[in-house]
This record gives sequence, structure tokens and C-alpha cells, in this order.
Amino acid sequence: MAEPLEEFRGETRAWLEVNCPPEMRERVLEEADVCWGGRNFRFKNDAQRVWLERMAARGWTVPEWPKAYGGGGLSAEEAKVLAEEMRRIHARPPLSSFGIWMLGPALLKYGNEAQKAEHLPRIARGEIRWCQGYSEPGAGSDLAALKTKAEDKGDHWLVNGSKIWTSYADQADWIFCLVRTEPDAPKHEGISFLLFDMASEGVSTSPIKLISGYSPFCQTFFDNVKVPKENLVGTRGKGWSIAKYLLTHERSSIGADFGTGGRDTAAQIAKKRVGTRADGTLADEGLRVDLARHDMDTLCFALTMERVKDEAKAGQDIGHLSSMLKHVGSELNKSRQELLMSVFGSDGLLWDGERAHDGDMAKAWLRSRANSIEGGTAEVQLGIIAKRVLALPDA
Repeated sequence: MAEPLEEFRGETRAWLEVNCPPEMRERVLEEADVCWGGRNFRFKNDAQRVWLERMAARGWTVPEWPKAYGGGGLSAEEAKVLAEEMRRIHARPPLSSFGIWMLGPALLKYGNEAQKAEHLPRIARGEIRWCQGYSEPGAGSDLAALKTKAEDKGDHWLVNGSKIWTSYADQADWIFCLVRTEPDAPKHEGISFLLFDMASEGVSTSPIKLISGYSPFCQTFFDNVKVPKENLVGTRGKGWSIAKYLLTHERSSIGADFGTGGRDTAAQIAKKRVGTRADGTLADEGLRVDLARHDMDTLCFALTMERVKDEAKAGQDIGHLSSMLKHVGSELNKSRQELLMSVFGSDGLLWDGERAHDGDMAKAWLRSRANSIEGGTAEVQLGIIAKRVLALPDA
């Protein structure tokens, strides 16, 4: 008789084979291939819509969330099997969402029942798209210096200020936002965590163009925005604890995406571009060594990610390890882009035109420079690692 987990694997494998459309097993090539959901999202094709609907109906967009909130109610072991079976057939994630990666875990821990019931099922079904209101023009790495304020007006909060580097703010439905509710409190106190609709009167966005020619970033402005009192998450003035908890999930997800990303390895791409010898090895010996080193580092990072995930699922606090994952993942992606520029040679310099679709290497390389800034700068992450992970003494 099959063990329960192996029985689950067999059932999952059979279901995925029948229900995952062939188009959703192909490599992601452009932004439109990623399903972000939300009230303004336009599906690229019917397969993308069907894949989301089928996975959401099973709760498998958020497999470990409770069923009461739209999740699959799977155990950590079952969720791992699901992920393995999706990788086996190269299935795309049915939904990409800051609501899943960041806000959801924070609401599960700090939200009240009404907030969970209102927001979590909509996140799971891809009906609402969130953005993050953290960084400000004068509060980036020193996030606690934020000045966006929320005044208590009795039956509502009145929000004024601005945020910067707000990813996809111009396409988001709602925002989870750090605001200062007690201006005279110490810097890390008096910060609250608010949720509000981006369609609220007084909210506006201005896209920020990057050197790569593409950018999801915006500056977001709040001009006398009225926010219902019930949209405060947790305790007034204690939002910094929520902010820190959410950042651990953000940094872990950034590191996972940069470090692994479910893409062809740099070596696989190089074999197609540079060619191989009769024995199947890469023709360029120097490049072969660099690629082998990079692929080994990537594999080690992937195994570390799996270990940390298992520890988290076992109830261990990964805490500041998220800074390590974010930093190493960012550096891996930067080195990957450097190697691919070498692989593509002069073709890597193409920008627009007939052959630029070969990978838009120059744009991707330029974009990767920001990896060590977004989600917390490399300097800040290394400081956290030194102090909180390695317990090194202060200078």
C-alpha cells in the first residue's frame, strides 16, 4: 500500500498532466507571460486564464494557506511535492503576486479575522494586485526615517506624503503602506501599517524610467487620502514589527527569484551560442571554467534555499537569514548577466531591432545592476549578516 505522501504525489502528477495547458509549460520570455492578476489585468491568452482558474480552485496558488482563506491547506511536505511536480513538467507559476509573497504572510500573522476574510481569498484567486508602500525619497535603507503621515480624523485616517520605487504602483489595485501616526515618537515607534485602495481620491503615480529602458518602478503620491479606520493592521504605532516581518519574506523571495528563477542555466545557453566539442563540452575552455563555477554556486544556493524553507516550515525563525539569501541571490544574478554578456559577445550589445530578441542581454545586464540596491542595499544586508547572523562585534 502506497504511503500517503507518495499517493498524494501520484494524484498531483496525474492532475497536473491533465490540467496544466501546454502553453503554461513553456519558458517565460516576456512580461506578458507572467500572470499578475488584479482587476485591470489582461490575460495574454486563454491558457493563462484557465491555468490560474484551475489552480486557484484547488487553492494551489497558495498551497499552504488555510482553506478558509482560499488556500490549499497542504502540509509543508505536500506543498514541497506539488512544487517538485510542477518543476518536473516545467509548469509556470499560475500567479505572481506581492500579496502572496509579502502581504499574505503578514496578514496571516498580524491581521484580524475581518481583514483576513476580506483580502486573503481575493489574493489567492488573483482578483486583487498589491503594491508595497515602504521606501521614500528620504527613507530608503534607513526606512524608519519615513515621513508619510496618517492623521487620525475620528472615523478615518488622512494620509499625506509620497513613496518611491513602488513596483507596479501604476498597475496595482491596493497598497500596503507604512505611515507615521505618532510624529513625536522615537523613529522606530509611531509607525503604523495601513491598507488602502489605489483608486482612492488623492492617490497618483508617476513611472520612473531606468537606464535599461524598462522599469516597473513608480513614485506614488498621497494628497489627503481618506483611509477607513478598519484598514489599520495590528496595533497603532507598532507597524515596525509588521514591516520587519514582511521584509524577511520579501528578501527571501527576491533571493530565490534572482538565484534560481527556473530558467535555463548559463551553461545551457552558452552551449547553444558558443557550440560544443565532440565530447559535448563547451568549446571555450576559459568560459567553461567560469560557467562551471557559476552553476555550482547556483546549485549550492538552491540547496540552501531548500534547507531554509524546510527550517521555516518546521517552525524555526529564519529571521535575518533572509538578508543572506537576498544578498547572495542578487550577486548570483549579477554574475549570471556578466557571463551571458560574454557568451553573446557583440550580439549582447544589441538593443532594439530584428535580433535583439536573442535575450535583450544589454537590457538585462543593466537591469541587474539594481539587484544589489532594491529590497535593501548590499551594504545594509552585509551589516545585518555580520551583526545578526555571524554575531561579529561592532567596529
